[in-house]
Formats: sequence, C-alpha cells, structure tokens
Amino acid sequence: MFPDCPQVFPSATMAPVLVALLALLALALLAQLSRHRAIAARLPPGPPALPLLGNLLQVSPFRTLQSLLKLSDRYGPVFTVWLGPRPVLVLCGTQAVHEALVGNPEVFSECGQMPTLESTFRGYGVVFADGERWRQLRRFSLMVLRDFGMGRQSIESRIQEEAQELLHEFQKTQRKPFDPTFLLSCAVSNIICSIVFGNRFQYQDPEFLELLRLMNESFREMSTAWAQLYNMAEPLLKFVPGPHRRIPQLLGTMRSFVAQRVQDNARTLDPHSPRDFIDAFLIQMNKEKDNPKSEFTMENLELTTLNLFFAGTETVSSTLRFGLLFLMRHPTVEEKIFEEISQVVGFGRAPALADRSLMPFTDATIHEIQRCSDLIPMNVPHRVTRDTEFRGFCIPKGTDVYPLLSSVLNDPESFKNPQNFDPGNFLDEQGRFQRNEAFVPFSAGGHHKNPPKSH
Repeated sequence: MFPDCPQVFPSATMAPVLVALLALLALALLAQLSRHRAIAARLPPGPPALPLLGNLLQVSPFRTLQSLLKLSDRYGPVFTVWLGPRPVLVLCGTQAVHEALVGNPEVFSECGQMPTLESTFRGYGVVFADGERWRQLRRFSLMVLRDFGMGRQSIESRIQEEAQELLHEFQKTQRKPFDPTFLLSCAVSNIICSIVFGNRFQYQDPEFLELLRLMNESFREMSTAWAQLYNMAEPLLKFVPGPHRRIPQLLGTMRSFVAQRVQDNARTLDPHSPRDFIDAFLIQMNKEKDNPKSEFTMENLELTTLNLFFAGTETVSSTLRFGLLFLMRHPTVEEKIFEEISQVVGFGRAPALADRSLMPFTDATIHEIQRCSDLIPMNVPHRVTRDTEFRGFCIPKGTDVYPLLSSVLNDPESFKNPQNFDPGNFLDEQGRFQRNEAFVPFSAGGHHKNPPKSH
C-alpha cells in the first residue's frame, strides 16, 4: 500500500543485537545498583539516590551549600550524598568537622576531587599534592617562606610600605566614589610577588595587570554554577563542551607567566644568594638532581609558585573588600576601631604587629570580618586515605568528604551571635579578645599527614 515507505522494524539479524545490547545495559545498571547498595550500607544515611544521577536533582549547583545544609536538617551533621555515581561524606557543625579534620587528620587528609582544576595541576604543586610529594614540598615551602620573612618582622616592613602605596592610590581618587577591588588585589599580590618573584610591580604595569585579570577571571569562572555542577558530576559531563573548559586555559596562561619568570631566574641565578622563592627552589633542584625520588622538579616549581600566588592574593584581597563593606554597614563598629587605633597607634606611624595585643576590639573585628566573609563555605574537598570507622559507620578508602566550613563559622553552639556581624563573638565579658576553635575561615586541623595546627 505504501511502496516507498522505509522499513521501520528491525531486520531478523538486528533483533538479536538489540536484545543483547539491552541485556548488557540492564546488567551494567544492576551491577551499578548492587555496588551502590553495598557501599551505601556502610556509609551514613542520606537522601535516596537515583541510578547514575545520584542526588544531583536534590543538590542545586546554584545553591550547593544551601542544598546540603537543608539536607543536614533532616539527616543530621554527618550524612551521605551521591554526586552522580560517587558517594560524598558531608560534615556539618563544629563537632563533626573538628572530629574528622582535627581528631583524625591522618585519615581525612588527601585532597578530594576538583575536576575543574585537576587537568591543570594533576596532583603537582604543594596545594594539590599528596603523600611524599606533599611532605617534601610543604616542608621546603614553609622553610623558604620563613627565610623570606613570612610570619616574621621582616615581612612587616614590606606590608607597611605596600600599605602606604595603597593609600597614595586611594588619595588620587580625591574623595570621589570608587571601587577598591582592583587596588586591593594589587597591594596584596605585590606582597606575595616580593617573596615569590623577588620584586613588586607598579600598579599600572601591563604585565602585572594582565596577571591580575587572568586570576580574577579564573576565580569568576570557578564560582559559576556550571563549574560547581561540573565538579559534582564530572563523569557525566566530562565530554560535554561548556564554560568549565576556560578554566584550564586561564590557568595555563598564568602558568606560562610563571614559567617565563623561572627561565629568567635560571639565567641569572647565584646559588649563594637566592633572591626569592623561585631561586631557592632552583637551588634545591640542583642539589637533588641525582635523587630519583626527589620532588623538586620543574613541574612542581611552576605549579607550587602558581599555588602561592593564586591562593594568597584572592583570599586576602577579598577579605579586605568584605571588611570595608562590613564597616560601611556598621558605623558604630568603625567608630570604636578608630578610637582604639587613635589611642594605641596614633597618627604619626604605621600600625605594627606589636600593637595587636593592645587592640582587642580591632583584633576581634578582623576575626569577625573573616568569619562573616565565609570565603570558602564548603572548604576544599578532602578524601579518606584508608578504610576507617567514623561515628559508627565504615567510610571506604577514597571517599570524598565535604567539611562545610560555613556550618562551623555560623554554629550557634560556638558563637554568641552567629547570624549577625558582631565583634562580640570574639570578646569575653571584660572586653578581652578570646580565641574560638570554631574560627576556621580556611579549614580546620591539618591537610595531609603530620599536619600543623592550622591550615
């Protein structure tokens, strides 16, 4: 009746193939479900998960933190979510986070999955390394940074000088409204550049401006909902084009800048007089050139340098920016700080670290700015290094862990007034500054084995 109509039913030879494919797909799905149930039976309870998708429909990439906190209201401070086919242990509140990261640092130590960054760092560089590589790089980096003044009085003069440069730039605005974001980034990054690269940059230096632009754009891209979704569901999105592919491009350009500085340093290196972090690393590379187990390689040099510059600049400059905003919204706090500074420092010199103990209200306000800024609300993902028991549950080796720092910084059991900006959260009844173990703006405990007291 319809001679030109194409055949729409499978041929006799195709039918067995389709049946076989369907059978294989069903078997794969059953195997996935079986594995899911076996792992889930050992983990803390959490919301029911779908095959393949897990809980991705319940954890919004636009409001990831809020989604997890809402689930915590139902499932408690320790629960499991499935991000695609992988389980993630979520920790909420001071006690749960402290118990894992401070009480068991050797177990909850490795960096977890961050797919948006893994194609760039691939386990190299001090921030994303693990095991022996991390131990070598961390020990060396801390030693060199201390030698160049970090945490010592010698860095104080550099900060004071850069603060004066920043004030000069502010004065050029002639009291007209302006956005300080760029200038704050310049000032902070120059402190880091003086240690890592051996020199500061003029605020209008084209090379410096391009480096800051790349860094700011990288952070914007990493903060997008798409990047968050990709970090959660990388196995499902690995081959899908999208904005996440710009992050490796931006970081690659920044790494090229670092590589050029390394080449420049290598050409003019004096082994007896290191000028900066790069020089010190090159000298160590030469010392260990015959050691096959040495982690002092060009790749670790470039990526550790990028770690130091990238992480330090954005966190500190953002904290300063938030501080200005909080003080604008709370003029009474600003007045009290001004009064304390006037009494202790006066107007004839720059503030010094020695003044800190004499300025409890200012110290408390700085801590409160960091607490309320909540810069890393979900923390950097961690990973369990071995099968371990935690709160009566068996957590398999390799399980990713999300210790929600925001839930610690806003814990009503740890702070008197957690929902409001209040320096009193860090003051005792006599107005003296008091420390709080729930103050964890950049994580708690140590990262990796043999951790320091703070990370």
